[in-house]
Amino acid sequence: MRPSTITKPSVNEEPAGPHIVPPPPARRTVNPAWKRKTAALARWLHIYLSMASFAILFFFAVTGLTLNHQQWFAKQQKTTLSKGRMNAQWLRTPDKSVDKLQVVEYLRSRNRVSGAVSDFRIDDSQVSVSFKGPGYAADIFIDRDSGAYDLTENKMGLAAVMNDLHKGRDSGHAWSLVIDISAVLMTFVSASGIVLLCFLQKRRFSGFLAAAVGAGLCIVICLLWVP
Repeated sequence: MRPSTITKPSVNEEPAGPHIVPPPPARRTVNPAWKRKTAALARWLHIYLSMASFAILFFFAVTGLTLNHQQWFAKQQKTTLSKGRMNAQWLRTPDKSVDKLQVVEYLRSRNRVSGAVSDFRIDDSQVSVSFKGPGYAADIFIDRDSGAYDLTENKMGLAAVMNDLHKGRDSGHAWSLVIDISAVLMTFVSASGIVLLCFLQKRRFSGFLAAAVGAGLCIVICLLWVP
């Protein structure tokens, strides 16, 4: 008997069975470098500017509510009437003028008047001085011959102080600068949020749609219901 011959498959010969084609490799979406840098910068600005301005923006948000409902805090106002007398020589100096510095400093030390001097009027027989501050007002009428004066002091309470700070009324140059800085920070926070939303493909449409609806509602309310 002849021995059976075993045939080895060729190296290039494919094994028997169904032929499976591997799927093509997935394509990687490569964003340009400027897009990645812009998105990273927008994210950094949005996060850290939001946190840096959190306290002041929260303050303006809360005082926006209290300012719109001032009647809630009407009972906080207190009015105080008092009398006093100062040196009449300050009211009629040798050149027939008034020593304003002495008058103001005396009122501050004697009656603990606060705020900044908003008005100082001099008549032939009387001097009137007004002090203004956030949630505070004081009016003094002084007789130039005797030095006797009447003081009316109004303290409107904490809510009124916060409301005046919100409006920047009688709050001085330093606080006016704080308002300007907070407005700039709010602008950058809003702009960086818009830029960041442009890079969120799944939420881009819904985000811009929400922004458009909010803006549209404000415009409609302003046109239809604002006198």
